[in-house]
Amino acid sequence: MKTKSVLEAADVKTILAAAEKEATANNWAVTIAVVDDGGHLLGLQRLDGVAAISSHIAPAKAHTAALGRRESKIYEDIINQGRTSFLSAPLLQGMLEGGVPIVKDGQIIGAVGVSGVKSSEDAQIAKAGIAALGL
Repeated sequence: MKTKSVLEAADVKTILAAAEKEATANNWAVTIAVVDDGGHLLGLQRLDGVAAISSHIAPAKAHTAALGRRESKIYEDIINQGRTSFLSAPLLQGMLEGGVPIVKDGQIIGAVGVSGVKSSEDAQIAKAGIAALGL
């Protein structure tokens, strides 16, 4: 039997704070979501001025990255390359860039999803949040 790390409340706060710092440093209004390895929401931060829909999109991106065990951009690329039938994949609603898995010791322990600016900027913010954990 393997032992696996899990995200604690302090980790979620660290991720959200670092991601918010990255977003505000660039004057980007976003929503940031953190989920566990099963895609269950652990934390959400909606910054001032972001569209309300982002509070649904950010957790969906995080959920997709956690369950898929890869960045959500991979699914967006698959669809954009013509495999539109992939849109019917069950439980994957956030198939847009901006969902990034959190990996510790080779295991997915959660994910961060961001929505509100360009998808590449969403991913940049998510990665900044994860980097604050120092994994």
